Amino acid sequence: MKWKYIFCLSFLFAGNSINAAVKLPAVIADHMVLQQKTTVALWGWADAGERITIQCSWSRQPVTVTTGPGGRWLTHVKTVAAGGPYTIRFKGSDTIEVKDVLLGEVWLCSGQSNMEFPLAKQKAWRTGVVDYEREVAEASDPRLRLFTVLQAVAATPQQDVQGGWAPCTPETVAAFSAVAYYFGKEIREVTGVPVGLIHSSWGGTPAESWTRKEVLEKDPELRPILDRYETSVNAYHEDLTRYRQVEARWLKDSAAMGKKPARPADPEKNSKSPTVLYNAMIHPLIPFTLKGAIWYQGESNAGRAYQYRRLFPAMIRSWRKEWDAAFPFYFVQIAPHYQQNPEIREAQLLTYKTVPGTGMAVITDAGDSLDIHPRNKAVVGHRLALWALANAYGKKKIVYSGPLYQSVQREGNKMRIAFSFADGGLIAKKGVLTGFTIAGANRQFVPATAEIEGKSVVVMSDAVAAPVAVRFGWSNFPHAVLVNKAGLPASPFRTDDWPGETINNH
Repeated sequence: MKWKYIFCLSFLFAGNSINAAVKLPAVIADHMVLQQKTTVALWGWADAGERITIQCSWSRQPVTVTTGPGGRWLTHVKTVAAGGPYTIRFKGSDTIEVKDVLLGEVWLCSGQSNMEFPLAKQKAWRTGVVDYEREVAEASDPRLRLFTVLQAVAATPQQDVQGGWAPCTPETVAAFSAVAYYFGKEIREVTGVPVGLIHSSWGGTPAESWTRKEVLEKDPELRPILDRYETSVNAYHEDLTRYRQVEARWLKDSAAMGKKPARPADPEKNSKSPTVLYNAMIHPLIPFTLKGAIWYQGESNAGRAYQYRRLFPAMIRSWRKEWDAAFPFYFVQIAPHYQQNPEIREAQLLTYKTVPGTGMAVITDAGDSLDIHPRNKAVVGHRLALWALANAYGKKKIVYSGPLYQSVQREGNKMRIAFSFADGGLIAKKGVLTGFTIAGANRQFVPATAEIEGKSVVVMSDAVAAPVAVRFGWSNFPHAVLVNKAGLPASPFRTDDWPGETINNH
């Protein structure tokens, strides 16, 4: 699928519905998956006051709803256990029949380029997963359904997206998110039910682009993001006025003035601007009923990692509030890379520890020091699936996380680090633990020796007689040397809270 970049200036299907036929949002269409065994939202547009009757083939009882003054209607229907295909008939002044509907599990898959990264090789950085030819050829599952939101920006919240549902085939999956595909494939294989994946991502975008404007407005620590943007919008309009004046002179005498002047960039059309992707690519999906969300993003916020501690949880809480559902939210800790500082991984670890219902897939063993888009996306999808299977689907025997720092205790000239997710003990992947550093009150970290003792690691250095802090994997490219019995790597961490390099970056 060739990506298109569009700018939305006004609401789609807004209330001017003169003689309007019944319309449905793009996400309610043939081949879709609806969340099983719950009450799901269905909505659309018609003439104000028009009565819409909805008949689902899995139920004998129709549902009726009356279109509001603005031309929009919204109702809810109960779904049964996973299965299908079914049909849904929407009858008003005309009739729409949505066919080949499955009931199963629905997941929203969002983020920046590592979520956008496709299964097959495409243009530029989209180099495809490892052995993508075979992976694509074998990717055929009619009960795994894919929906990709067309990339768009908008200055205000929109009512619809462009996109369509399709069963998973080699043709439809080639340009689809690899991480989302591997995640959905495993959920399908383990649960045996249909899975619908709604993929909405855009490379190079920061978390604030995916965040509702009011969230940034009301938080003093996040308000600088919006202030900076509003300043750029005002400056753009001034620059545009000057550009038009220069352009007019150039059109009259281009030979004397030389090269045509460059038109200034409009920040409202920039995918990296705050709120614009939430407006165009998330808000229109609300309130489509979800099982949960997976997220792979953070690289574009690494320079403001300390702020991300607040921004990322705020975004998660906002999405849940908008959907009126505390759905599971599982995310990927940023892969090792020479440009990705340890503070961004710490911000993600803190998000997991402070926001209920979240999970973090650690992939320190699946990075590429020179490529910010590592190709081994199968391990990423698998580790996200572990979190979902254990927590959202109750598969209790699954180990779903590597060791996570729990507590520290000083023992003379040593520091004992206790870990969660260490049942069965810890393992040094190559026989010797590296990557630990230790510091005293002077805050000068030096390399440390580390030894495993059950669920804890004892850290020391002859150069530090009175240690106060330990760090592990605290570098741009940490190595996965500490794992648990399941072979899952430990997250990088630090025991101190000393100011980092990004604390003043807003």
